[in-house]
Amino acid sequence: MRKPNRFTSVAAAGVTFQAGSAAVDSATIMSALVFQLTGSSIIVGAVTAILRFGWLFPQLIVGYLAQRSGSSMHYYVIGAFGRAICMALMALVLFVGSGWSATVLSVVVMILWTAYAFISGIVAVPYNDIVARSIPSGLRSRLLATRFFGGGILALGIVAIVDNLVGNLPFPMSYSAIFAIASVLMFLSSGVFTAMGEPAPQATTAKPGFFQYLKDGVQVFRTDRRFATFVYAQWCGGAVLMAMPFYVVQASQSGFDLGRVALLLGAQTVGALVSNPLWGWWGDSLGKVSLLKVIALCRIFPPLVILLMGFGGFLDVDQTLYFFIAIFFVTGALANGLTIAVIGFLMEISPDDQRPAYSGYFNAITAPAFLLPLLAGVLATYYGLMIVFVISTVAAVLQFVLLAFIKK
Repeated sequence: MRKPNRFTSVAAAGVTFQAGSAAVDSATIMSALVFQLTGSSIIVGAVTAILRFGWLFPQLIVGYLAQRSGSSMHYYVIGAFGRAICMALMALVLFVGSGWSATVLSVVVMILWTAYAFISGIVAVPYNDIVARSIPSGLRSRLLATRFFGGGILALGIVAIVDNLVGNLPFPMSYSAIFAIASVLMFLSSGVFTAMGEPAPQATTAKPGFFQYLKDGVQVFRTDRRFATFVYAQWCGGAVLMAMPFYVVQASQSGFDLGRVALLLGAQTVGALVSNPLWGWWGDSLGKVSLLKVIALCRIFPPLVILLMGFGGFLDVDQTLYFFIAIFFVTGALANGLTIAVIGFLMEISPDDQRPAYSGYFNAITAPAFLLPLLAGVLATYYGLMIVFVISTVAAVLQFVLLAFIKK
């Protein structure tokens, strides 16, 4: 039997993971679950903050270990199968915990979510390293676009299932079924990617200790201007994302029924789906820097429009439904474009023999910025949601300005 080529294997693994992650999306499904359990904007903000920080922080250590060993697949196995197990446990807890108090269930859910986030962070460095060694630069944006496009198609089916589950099963049993589906898809994705194997391990010569590895990271930050500017821009990007979980909260406060949260997930999924061919073509044909800049410019508008709506109050209840569907359509499109651009550009600027280290440096340095949704929850609680969207808008403008300094 002919072995599938690496492009096909990476794309297939990405498609199934993308659909699985859509089922537990932090800006829709998880935010809606936690908001219904706690009613707290601070906890809603913590959902995204934990996911982003947990995804980024472990990469400093994993980058060091993968750089020393020259091989990445065993780290991928730990992270990929580990996060799938976390989702299976989440489904089990929501199934057996329907009779628990909301406080106890909330605590257990957040503990498992934190474990999921940090274990997921183990995946990023080996994934970037293996993909970069397997797929030529001129195909990487299209690979990621294929992943998101196929995942979006599959996620639309997930959306239909989610809508049916939320509408017909009692809370939180409906969410238990959703997490079970996510877990199955993540196990499938992990198996496909692992079965592919990795290219021949990178030859390793010098094996510096951990502190030398950290010193080398500081040196990279000081001497590589494109890398440093990219880091600054990503810090601003973290401030833009601080508003993401609060689009659902704003929708609820504007009269949107969270029992129809699947509509928002569907709009987000369709936005990602239809935009993928554009982002894939743009990144490979016009360059990753160009794609970064256009995404940064477009990210100014969703929080700005929310501000106009919030201060203007010009929508009735019926119009609110369509307004937020449109907002989530746009944020879905931009989120996928941003992922394609960031991963692609990081692969471009990382030397072949230092790619795990560069991934570790970049993601660990930018990790603190992605705790900002937790701060956003505090600000929303005491000063109202609009201040969160003001900060997000300003940060989007600053990110665009910083990226303007990066040349091809």
